[in-house]
Amino acid sequence: MSYSLPLRASIGFFVGGSTVRIRLLAAVSVTAALALTATGCGTGSSSGSSSKTIKVVYQQQLNNSNKVQATFLAPMVKRFEKENPGTTVKLVPVTASSNDYYTKLQLMMRSPSTAPDLVYEDTATINSDIASGYLKPLDDYLDDWSDWSQFADASKAAVKAADGKTYGVPDNTDTRGIWYNKKIFAKAGISVPWQPKTWADVLETAKKIKASDPSVTPLNIYTGTAGGEQSTMQGFEMLLYGTTAGGDALYDSGQQKWVVGSKGFKDSLQFIKDVYGQKLAPSVEQALGANIGAAVGTEMIPAGKLAMGIDGSWMPNNWIRNGSKPWPDWESTMATAAMPTQNGQAPGRVSMSGGWAWSVPAKASNPDLAFAFVQFLETKDASAQWNAANATIAVRKDVADDPTYLKALPTNKFFTELVADTHYRPALPAYTQVSTAIQKAMESVTTGQASVDQAASTFDNDVKSAVGADHTVKGS
Repeated sequence: MSYSLPLRASIGFFVGGSTVRIRLLAAVSVTAALALTATGCGTGSSSGSSSKTIKVVYQQQLNNSNKVQATFLAPMVKRFEKENPGTTVKLVPVTASSNDYYTKLQLMMRSPSTAPDLVYEDTATINSDIASGYLKPLDDYLDDWSDWSQFADASKAAVKAADGKTYGVPDNTDTRGIWYNKKIFAKAGISVPWQPKTWADVLETAKKIKASDPSVTPLNIYTGTAGGEQSTMQGFEMLLYGTTAGGDALYDSGQQKWVVGSKGFKDSLQFIKDVYGQKLAPSVEQALGANIGAAVGTEMIPAGKLAMGIDGSWMPNNWIRNGSKPWPDWESTMATAAMPTQNGQAPGRVSMSGGWAWSVPAKASNPDLAFAFVQFLETKDASAQWNAANATIAVRKDVADDPTYLKALPTNKFFTELVADTHYRPALPAYTQVSTAIQKAMESVTTGQASVDQAASTFDNDVKSAVGADHTVKGS
């Protein structure tokens, strides 16, 4: 006869020079517990046991030779395996565009036979995966991890679901602004440092550059469905959240409803239409291609063919020594400016923040070892190394205040200061559908297939279909 009783135990893993114990809470039978002990299975104590192997999935951008994450993870894996003899960490890079990566990740997580043990999640899609039941809550692990108190509250909020549970450990955040080429500006007679006060200032500068040198693309702003979330976030939301609607531009947090029919939405579409209609941006064919992100960072900017780009804090990871396009002159050539609000209204600048996190799939075979590896990746020293290497903004408070981190790249201080005026996407499962609707609206005005009013109307209908008309509110 077997009897069920609660088992409280812990497993120790070596993390950054000290042993971390992960508490396990389960209900097992006495006979089952004895059998596990006899065979060495279940706790991962047996050398060579599958319970001491984890699969770690992350994205490798399509047609992008940037291997910054792979370069960072490889030695971390060797150290972890050395400090924890018998463990094996299998890195599984998924080469795909952003949207395809999300799709492939979800397909993998559906079945226990294909589910990884650890996945790299964009905080834009994490709530969608939570709602689908693909991710495991990590609260029991986090309760016993003292370092969790070092993570910024805003970053914690990005990985917390409506049920109040936490489903990921963020390893970076980011901010966005305008990158510009000082040499191109000087040739066009534009004084630097340059800081536009309104959208009109940005357009006027783009026109001056086009008149000065027609061979240079004045401005890149991402658009269309092929670009996925980069179109929504670097492209559209950098405009929308700078309208008079402000922080509730996309989702009215007070009423808990999605905003449709707003003037700010139409104004943002009009900016996209103006930029592409006046040929101040890349050709429509190039802008709507899946490779535009890689082309901007590794071809157009280093070659001096793009004067301005609305883009993120991570851009230098294309140009640093281990980047996909090492470019020693980037520090003397490129400068940064904050994206202005539409009409210069307070606070005068706008940014968007997102980031990525490590999550454990609900059907992972070895979640305990997976979380131990997360702790290993997220120590203060390892986090500082990763944020510096990947040109991302720190989520650990002790790293963000570290002078070494702030000086690792000349732009770290600028992009870190933008956090004061940044916005975060609505952390709701429906966001991914709303984001897709935004991309469709952008693409239709970029190609000229729809007017601003038509595109905005289609967006409104798409959102109402996705979330229900009773979950929408008309914006101002």
